[in-house]
Amino acid sequence: MDGHDLALLLSSGKIDGYSIANKAIELAETDPSFITVTRERALREAENSQERLSSGNSCSPLDGVPIAVKDLFDVENTVTTAGSLVLAQRPPKSQDARVVQRISQAGAVLVGKTNLSELAFSGLGINPHYGTPFKPDTRNRRLIPGGSSSGSAVAVAKGIVPIALGTDTSGSVRVPAAFCGVIGYKASSKRYSHHGMTALSPTLDSIGILAHSMRDILVMDQLMGGPSLASPPATGIRLLVPQGELLDDCDVEVRSRFEATLQHLASHGVIIEHRRVSALDDAQRMMDQNTTIVGVEAYNEYKYLLEPSTRDRIDPGILRRLTNAAQNHHRAGPVYQAMNALRQQLRREVGESFLACPTVRHTAPEIKPLLENDEMYDQVNRRSLRTTMLLSYLGMPGISFPIGPPDEDSVGLLASAPVNEDGRLLTVADSLFSLL
Repeated sequence: MDGHDLALLLSSGKIDGYSIANKAIELAETDPSFITVTRERALREAENSQERLSSGNSCSPLDGVPIAVKDLFDVENTVTTAGSLVLAQRPPKSQDARVVQRISQAGAVLVGKTNLSELAFSGLGINPHYGTPFKPDTRNRRLIPGGSSSGSAVAVAKGIVPIALGTDTSGSVRVPAAFCGVIGYKASSKRYSHHGMTALSPTLDSIGILAHSMRDILVMDQLMGGPSLASPPATGIRLLVPQGELLDDCDVEVRSRFEATLQHLASHGVIIEHRRVSALDDAQRMMDQNTTIVGVEAYNEYKYLLEPSTRDRIDPGILRRLTNAAQNHHRAGPVYQAMNALRQQLRREVGESFLACPTVRHTAPEIKPLLENDEMYDQVNRRSLRTTMLLSYLGMPGISFPIGPPDEDSVGLLASAPVNEDGRLLTVADSLFSLL
């Protein structure tokens, strides 16, 4: 059930909002997808919502609906841990982050703060400090959830909450959405306020939403302050599939399911075009030859963690990535200098189309081999993020949809638009989701 349907049942009195909140709290308190459960707040908000709904004074389409937020967002009277033991020593926050304020004012019930890769600096979703929230799997395999917004994706996939907030700098909403079989929307960096959000890379940090339906994402976008949406395209939906490694490097299962989905969309009138996009090739080459902005800015934010007094308390995988960033941060100049020109080049090449590609080039792997082999861990992390990191550097908002049978390994189709064209993307994504 998505938030929209749940809200209808709440407003009609067919279900009790206080009981729904209690159930969500009970599930959250025993699940590693949550670091902090805000029990007292959630029950208070549920009680207030029930009073409003019983008197016909709903304050939004999601009044009374349980939600969760990634533990990078400040929540009053809680510590923002960022998935870290070191940052967990900081004092509790005195007020909510701006986006948390907005959704609380809309009557949503905040169940708690979700787990993540430490510092939000990994695409795998593994956290040795607070436990890894594994991707739901009918075969009981211990599969990574994707990161860094691992807890938000798993909480939605398991039905603990229908909607959760995440952040996405290099793929941290889109990757776990693809692995866990939910929808993940990564907004353009400046679409929502970042006030009260712990930074990783100020240049590229974005806020995102994980949900089961586009209608929930559209409502959340408006509640969080997103500008008005665009009108549907008059000439139909056009998807541009870029030739090159974004498709060529995919595993066979991912590529075959993606191509089958394109055929399905084409049979329903979506125009599919395959061609080279030079801006993608140029941007990838720029990062491969130099370094990445996220690595440089993560090092700037957290280089103090490399000191002897703290380095032993950091996830070894995150520590290796920070160490690598420390060795390469001086090579970032050309990457910054080329960024805006490459974004404009991309806008010209894409035109009125929307970029379409697999979200991740492989399905979610099992955790055990990754923890036993540092080289494999780092290689899988790089490959998991390679597509989404490229699109983040180019500023592209994107929405990952689950495609194919829901009982198989999850695969995502990623639709993306040039920077700040979220209004067009969300409108078209709503239509695409109805076809999918």
